[in-house]
Amino acid sequence: MFLTNILLKKAKSKLIMVEMVSAVSGHRFNMIRERLADKAELIKFDPWSNSIDVSLQRK
Repeated sequence: MFLTNILLKKAKSKLIMVEMVSAVSGHRFNMIRERLADKAELIKFDPWSNSIDVSLQRK
C-alpha cells in the first residue's frame, strides 16, 4: 500500500444534518446529530400548533 493513498484519503464527518418533522402539524426544522447515533426523536415547542409536540427524524 502506498503512503500517498493513506495521506490523501478523505475523512468522513462525525456529524450529519437531518430534517425533523412535527408529528402533529408537519412543522419542519433542521438538526445536527452524530452519524452513528440512532434516529432522533425530540419533544420541542411547535410554533404552528402553539404546543409542545413530538418531532421525528425524516431524513
